[in-house]
Amino acid sequence: QVQLVESGGGLVQAGGSLRLSCAASGRTRSYFAMGWFRQAPGKEREFVAAVSWSSGNTFYGDSVKGRFTISRDNTKNTAYLQMSSLRPEDTAVYYCAVDLSLFGDRSNKNNYDYWGQGTQVTVSS
Repeated sequence: QVQLVESGGGLVQAGGSLRLSCAASGRTRSYFAMGWFRQAPGKEREFVAAVSWSSGNTFYGDSVKGRFTISRDNTKNTAYLQMSSLRPEDTAVYYCAVDLSLFGDRSNKNNYDYWGQGTQVTVSS
């Protein structure tokens, strides 16, 4: 199994920045990608970004392209989500997850095998 712990959420004004972290433990050599998703009240869980663990290739949802950056530190088994130019519509619980599949659609939440508990991000206008 893989355990994931997110941190770094909080309250920020529109236009501000936050950096989320996702630390993995357990079978950390078993996954091939780590992704970030978010879910606002009453909405579906939405893909935000993903990173392939070995290659470092990154993928982004359309709503965050150019504003968010995902990165990973293999030595720390940790992924980061740097969020800039935040908007009130970015308000959500942010979850990280890992995909045990070598290939696959990294934007599809159904492909992910383990999830963290989530961290709240609130952007005030």
